[in-house]
Amino acid sequence: MPSSPQNGIFGNLQAYKFHIRPTAQRLFGDSSQIKKTNHQQNVQHLLRILMLSGTGTTWDMAKIMVQNDISKVRTREKNYRRLLIGRVDRGKSSEGILQSGLVVKDGKSFKRAPADKYRLSLHGILYSLDVLRPTNNEIDILSSKYSHILPKVFGKWNYLKPIIGKDLYNLKILAKGELLDDQKSAEFSSSPFHELMLFFTMKYSKNLASISEHDLADQISFWFYTSLLYNSKLHLDKRKRTLGVKRLMQIFQDDEDLAKWYVSFFNETKAFYKEGLQILNLTTIFPKNIQSWSKHSHSSTK
Repeated sequence: MPSSPQNGIFGNLQAYKFHIRPTAQRLFGDSSQIKKTNHQQNVQHLLRILMLSGTGTTWDMAKIMVQNDISKVRTREKNYRRLLIGRVDRGKSSEGILQSGLVVKDGKSFKRAPADKYRLSLHGILYSLDVLRPTNNEIDILSSKYSHILPKVFGKWNYLKPIIGKDLYNLKILAKGELLDDQKSAEFSSSPFHELMLFFTMKYSKNLASISEHDLADQISFWFYTSLLYNSKLHLDKRKRTLGVKRLMQIFQDDEDLAKWYVSFFNETKAFYKEGLQILNLTTIFPKNIQSWSKHSHSSTK
């Protein structure tokens, strides 16, 4: 289970898409930029270290790059600390990565003097997948370093890989804010993708400003498994339209805990639509004569 990080700034995936991601892109750069400022390059370099090395102190990060020169390690550590917490120089302040919510403190190290340990937040993981453009091999490394932060996806990585293949890297789609609440989710065939994704958005709508890291991990995980059901209605090969259903069946067949977790979400979705239908059936907003027209119209279309 993910720990409770210090100074974490969490909102749901909609907050990531509409606020955190665009703000981070403005401050720290995006994948489309050809020319980046020195500050943006330094921040992205630090994020890549955390992405591939996991939790560590600024000293740990510095030693990755400079191993045998203590003076250079100290200089680099000081630079990393400034990037993390920000700085005020000649009356001008620059926001640190911690304030953006991309990185969080996660305990202390006592190997040397007591020092804060840092790691990517879940938002930081998504931003890194989007902007740093890691290879699939680097994402494999990321999953091993952060398996305890996203246990239902990264913790199942080696189990899922032979079942879903390249779709294992679907989080790169989410990292761009896609297939979340846009029009693409309306393209559905006979799979339950659209209904599940609509309820998914409703379920977490109250968490726009604040969500625990555990619940955010669940939201990302629900998205990940539901995304396997997505197929464009324009897909010509009907056999591939049902591939996601077959893959989920295979995943859940051999992992009972994962199946129980997802079926609770599935049942919540069914209850949501059932309750909504009951409300519609009991609504008396029309006069009786118009209600009879509605019933007649419905029966004539059968």
